[in-house]
Amino acid sequence: MTLASLRLLQLCSANLPTGAYAFSLGLETATEEGWVTNQNQARTWLEVQLRYSVGGSDLPILLRSLKTLENNDVESLLHWNRMALTLRETKELRLTDSATGEALMRILKGLENGHLSTPLSTEKEISFVTAFAFAAHQWRIPAVDACMGYAWSWLENQVAAATKLVPLGQTQSQQLLETLQPNVLSALEYAKTCADSDIGESLPMLSVASCWHEHQYSRLFRS
Repeated sequence: MTLASLRLLQLCSANLPTGAYAFSLGLETATEEGWVTNQNQARTWLEVQLRYSVGGSDLPILLRSLKTLENNDVESLLHWNRMALTLRETKELRLTDSATGEALMRILKGLENGHLSTPLSTEKEISFVTAFAFAAHQWRIPAVDACMGYAWSWLENQVAAATKLVPLGQTQSQQLLETLQPNVLSALEYAKTCADSDIGESLPMLSVASCWHEHQYSRLFRS
């Protein structure tokens, strides 16, 4: 195992204090409305997002962001940061992205004792995708490994939310993670071949769930 591999584990750890655990990405509404009430429905909910949201938006942008960092192309990096934020179709989804992104940048700065040189200092909002790319670049994590780590972190957080909300038992949650692992690989393969013009596939019901969550009477999560 290399140092980069250990850094990847650190970056993907559920103990990394980015606050991702506080966001359900519409899943809280989906359970409230009866769209997701069991393990099979949770699997379908997450399968679709892995393919179209993670695989069709986040991972292609992550790959491009890593390339811009490698080439020291600041203008393109800022373009993809703004694209990632623009693709969040609701206020809550954008908050999820920017809040976790800014938290990760604060962590990275703290690890450098407050002295962190970054091309993102002029940005008002930093996407978590961009922050993750920056961390992976700083820590010399290979692009494919970074994408796998990103997708796994997303999946693990969502399954943790489903465990509380559906609810699922601990064994069911582990079964869900095991069942969806091939979908992580499929999302990455799609991202590798995704053209610029194909980035940003929309999930209307996810957007509806996110919009309704803002006015949901009782909430455990911020999104």
